Amino acid sequence: MAKPRRGDTVELVIDDLAFGGEGVGRASGYVVFVRGGIPGDRVRVRITETRARFGRAVIESVDVPSPDRVAAPCAYFGRCGGCRLQHVAYPAQLALKEKQVRDCLERLGEVTGFELRPILPAPEPYGYRNKMEFTVVAAPGGARLGLHEADRYDVVLDIERCLLQSDTMNALLAEVREQARGLSVYDPDSGQGLLRFVTLREGRRTREAMVNFVAAAPDVETLGPVAERLRARVPETASVVLNVNSKKASVAVGTEEHGLVGGDSITERLGGLIFHVSASSFFQTNTVQAERLFGVVEAACELAGSETVVDLYSGTGAISLLLARRCRRVWGVEVAPAAVADAVRNAQANGIDNCTFLSGEVRHVLPELVRQGVSAEVVVADPPRAGFHPKALGALADLGPARIVYVSCNPSTLARDVGDLARRGYRLEWVQPVDMFPQTPHIEAVARLRRAA
Repeated sequence: MAKPRRGDTVELVIDDLAFGGEGVGRASGYVVFVRGGIPGDRVRVRITETRARFGRAVIESVDVPSPDRVAAPCAYFGRCGGCRLQHVAYPAQLALKEKQVRDCLERLGEVTGFELRPILPAPEPYGYRNKMEFTVVAAPGGARLGLHEADRYDVVLDIERCLLQSDTMNALLAEVREQARGLSVYDPDSGQGLLRFVTLREGRRTREAMVNFVAAAPDVETLGPVAERLRARVPETASVVLNVNSKKASVAVGTEEHGLVGGDSITERLGGLIFHVSASSFFQTNTVQAERLFGVVEAACELAGSETVVDLYSGTGAISLLLARRCRRVWGVEVAPAAVADAVRNAQANGIDNCTFLSGEVRHVLPELVRQGVSAEVVVADPPRAGFHPKALGALADLGPARIVYVSCNPSTLARDVGDLARRGYRLEWVQPVDMFPQTPHIEAVARLRRAA
């Protein structure tokens, strides 16, 4: 293996796409990851990093473009860290994601013999997001409001319009930017200043919009008039709230919340039910594809009406409430108290009384349910990107449901957990990829496992 040196210029043929969106090429057998490379490209690259087993490079020129290469429509593409696949034709994005799901399961999870169903494409490859989080930083001439530059957490691009969100959310973004010019911006070094983040949410079916200011202090006096102006200029604004994060940690989550305009939540309709979504709770960010995803989950559960279902990582209760109409009882487990409160409120709003929502980490709550003698025929799990904690996975195996329906946003951890469950007596029957996030490398998938006889 001839290993190139940092600064070398080499020619590569990109023959694969890594999980995360980087192209993969080989220089005399040495693996090189190339940001912006597409399978089928012949490129000239400059090596920027070398390690024992792989290196990284940037494109100097695309000598022969892949037939799947297209012009990216966004003015920020290549600089913004959000979308990494806008330069890939949408059918090719789908094929690459489907392949990555299979590769992860077979290579990392060492599972075979399952059915990989064709990926479900998104009917809206752009404008599909119902939630966006923007960082606020001080800049000459006023605050800069936008998204982080690719691979840089210290640089924020001033985004005027994001193609992944709706016209309503872009109108709100423009108004927030205008209002932010007169506000102080938090400085992490000195600890002075007010505004830190702005999160926008929208009920795609109800057209209700929310603005969530994350600030360093509960300065309702300053932000209250701003909220009134936002509602006056963008009539869809149903809620403006202030979350306070006075800590050094740069996170868009507060320890206390204050209402500025409207209620503390917006509503969304999904699967014939209505959902209240508050500022700090989780709700799927692609409403249209979420409805299709939940339909896959519901079919995978094979409910006859008499079953008890445990819904792990239940969020605001969307899956729990959709399944509750077809089973005897549902237990939902969710770590975020705000999401649990929303789930309880959503159950009441829809007249559903056979759901019990518990707040706490799955690794603690699920073993307690097992000790209490709770049994379930079906478990649905939608864990975060890190997948199951080992203790939670052990408790799931102890519960021993006949069927497990695993909703994953990370094929790598899905493969790890499915491999573990296979060793504990479960068989992976099928996997259904769903493209929840077009233009990005992220992949959602539903896996159905059955306990071996």
